Amino acid sequence: MTGAQIGASVLAAIVVAQAIALWVLARRLTAARNDADELRRRLDTRQLLVSGSTKAVKTVWQTASILRRDGLGAAVRSSIEELADWAEVERPDLARLAPGGRVAIMFSDIEESTALNERIGDRAWVRLIGKHDKAVRRLADAHQGYVVKSQGDGFMIAFARPEQAVRCGAAIQRSLRNQPNGIRVRIGIHVGKSVLRGDDLFGRNVAMAARVAAQAAGGEILVSDAVRDAVADCDDIVVGPGRQAQLKGFTGSFELYPVRTAR
Repeated sequence: MTGAQIGASVLAAIVVAQAIALWVLARRLTAARNDADELRRRLDTRQLLVSGSTKAVKTVWQTASILRRDGLGAAVRSSIEELADWAEVERPDLARLAPGGRVAIMFSDIEESTALNERIGDRAWVRLIGKHDKAVRRLADAHQGYVVKSQGDGFMIAFARPEQAVRCGAAIQRSLRNQPNGIRVRIGIHVGKSVLRGDDLFGRNVAMAARVAAQAAGGEILVSDAVRDAVADCDDIVVGPGRQAQLKGFTGSFELYPVRTAR
């Protein structure tokens, strides 16, 4: 074999080797692209569930996710706290609800839901959460409330006026009376300047509403003195005697008031 023939053979071998390398690289890139597309699809599906496009599916997914990740206690213990933390970070824009710059914030969750979960079982619990979710959303809509966020068995709902929040809370409590499984919801309401992004009062007032809810007993609606003053002229709202409470993250003691509606 001449030198030219040897050189041609070597060159041909190099070309073949490069072609194989390029083919392997192309296959790997295609596989990586397919993996990325699959990951993106899964993330999009998860985001779809979280976004609330299907409310019932979202509720089940959120509850199951919390139970799987943190156990039964976390779904209850963290519901109001996680909602308040989320609002502090995300600063949802509520300006359209409050032309005057003040918003009534309601937090609610199910009292002793861990014990209730254990008593009725996980499947019944998830069904109960779904029914509770639908009822709270329906009554919020009926009282011109806006569901800012739900987490597990907890809700954060905004209203333009505090009397709307109180009446909605009373409707929720009435709807739960004589219900099976002994479900009892605690509700807390505070009103304040909660609209402007970047305003420190946003976080303070949201946190205050969450702390008020944490002080409420099952079946009770508890409000701050700001709400008490705002509903003083409402004939259908009855305010009970106040009680002193220490609120986590706030200095001093605060007067909180149980409320109900006359009808």
